[in-house]
Amino acid sequence: MKSTDKIKKANRILNVLIAAVAALAVVLVIIIGVRNYIDSRRMDFSYSYQTDRLLSTDPLEEASSALAPAFAEDLCVGEANTALGDIVLDGEEKGGLFQLDSRAVLFSQGIYDKIYPASITKIMTSLLAIEYGNMDDVVTIQAEDVTLEEGSQMSGMQAGDQVTMDQLFHALMVYSANDAAMAIARHIGGTVDQFVEMMNQEAQNLGMTGTHFVNPHGLHDDNHYTTVYDIYLMLNKAFTEQKFTDTMSLSSYTLTVTAADGSQRTRYLTATDRYLTGEVTAPDNVTVLGGKTGTTSQAGNCLAIVSQNAYGEPFISIVVNAQNKTTLYNDMNILLSQIN
Repeated sequence: MKSTDKIKKANRILNVLIAAVAALAVVLVIIIGVRNYIDSRRMDFSYSYQTDRLLSTDPLEEASSALAPAFAEDLCVGEANTALGDIVLDGEEKGGLFQLDSRAVLFSQGIYDKIYPASITKIMTSLLAIEYGNMDDVVTIQAEDVTLEEGSQMSGMQAGDQVTMDQLFHALMVYSANDAAMAIARHIGGTVDQFVEMMNQEAQNLGMTGTHFVNPHGLHDDNHYTTVYDIYLMLNKAFTEQKFTDTMSLSSYTLTVTAADGSQRTRYLTATDRYLTGEVTAPDNVTVLGGKTGTTSQAGNCLAIVSQNAYGEPFISIVVNAQNKTTLYNDMNILLSQIN
């Protein structure tokens, strides 16, 4: 009898041990399953950012950031200084030559250096006008639109005049009119300050990391700056807009405004780009499609244009901070002579 009791007791202990082992096995299976699930949801950091995923030359060394390959896959990306034969821009000039189809930087000289853009700023103003403006809107000119520093490029509009957004856009792009820039900014942004915020946001969207705007026209301010590379980014975007490309190629425009008393007056506006007016001739087999000029005493003479070679391939070429217009167009022609 005692032997039977011992056997029963041993069997109970064995059964308890088996149950405990089984329970432990179930717990281990659950733990392993949970860990595997967590690992499967974890991001793979085995390939961290590598230096070859950065821009070849960092435009802002103190605020650098890695750029995803997809962001730059349709853009020209290159070094701050890229040699092309024996070309060297004079003095403090900076510039670049960008081949759009192959996304190559053919020439660069200080393209990430801080510069003042002058009226090249108006490329951004025009982009926002296209994106957010209605070209049929009628805009009434305000005193703040025409009260700018002495010597500003003005289209002759006066407070109380009425013009369409389309007319303002043409005055902006063809004649580089500062009063047109102010009226566009105020109409679209509600205030000029709000429009400038929109300009800086759009610059950020385009990857213009070396740019800060404080006005819509480019009159000098120490805090209003950009780089040659950022001008390329801005013009490259504008070149995709049909409204921009149609307008940038015009050699002149006749502005008609309606005065406060209902009378009308006109003014013939000549393009500021000497290629378009015929004052300067491009090299053989090069067609200048248009672009934007800019001039202030601090920025020097600046020009950013889109051109085509004999095969219809598009290029963006930029020269800034030239001492005078003769030097500006001579150096631009040196760059353009390389695109064939």
